[in-house]
Amino acid sequence: MSGHSKWHNIAAKKGKADAARGKVFTKLGRELLIAVKQGGPDPAGNSKLKDVIAKCKAANMPNDTINNAIKKASGAGESANYEEITYEGYGVNGVAVIVNASTDNRNRTAADIRHVFDKAGGNLGTTGCVSYMFEKKGVIVIEKSSTDLSEEDLMMLAIEAGAEDFESSDEYYEITTAPENFSSVREELEKNNLTFVEAEVQMVPNTYVKLDEKDSERMENFLEKLEDLDDVSNVYHNWEEE
Repeated sequence: MSGHSKWHNIAAKKGKADAARGKVFTKLGRELLIAVKQGGPDPAGNSKLKDVIAKCKAANMPNDTINNAIKKASGAGESANYEEITYEGYGVNGVAVIVNASTDNRNRTAADIRHVFDKAGGNLGTTGCVSYMFEKKGVIVIEKSSTDLSEEDLMMLAIEAGAEDFESSDEYYEITTAPENFSSVREELEKNNLTFVEAEVQMVPNTYVKLDEKDSERMENFLEKLEDLDDVSNVYHNWEEE
């Protein structure tokens, strides 16, 4: 990942999630619903559901809310039929952007996302047009103040559990895994009573693009407009925020 900028991103995302908690929980509820529909309501036998639950907990979603969403998703009366779709394109000054959406109406979602890209002077592209610039990685972020473990002990625990990389900043530890090892590493850390600021498989860029102050403001506004869309669950990009 990209040195100093990612720690800023984590803090900024955390602040946004806190400010828009209701909307975040609604989007996570859709992810729970999709995971249950695909693999059943028991996380022990549904690794995707287990991973989504971890993401919910990292967003401070209450256990009761998580359990109620799973019950609702597995109930016979649940008629919502969401599917996951990925869009790729270019934002301000050609910044690569990947958008994950959960939708019950493909046409509406595509039109909404295209409108935001167009307004920002970007454009939606074809599948694969930017994803080759990213790698899928498990990312686990732990606030230093939330654990009594030393940096060395936590690093050893993560590496022994199968993590690929471990980084430290003033406030956070970030653990990176191969996608197939994400669940096992996360579960090992959970056994040691660690809690997470982030815990999910993400698209991590291989290279980053810097923007000047004016274009940075435009890019930030563009990302906020995308994230405000009800159907958008995740946005990944290779803009290096200062």
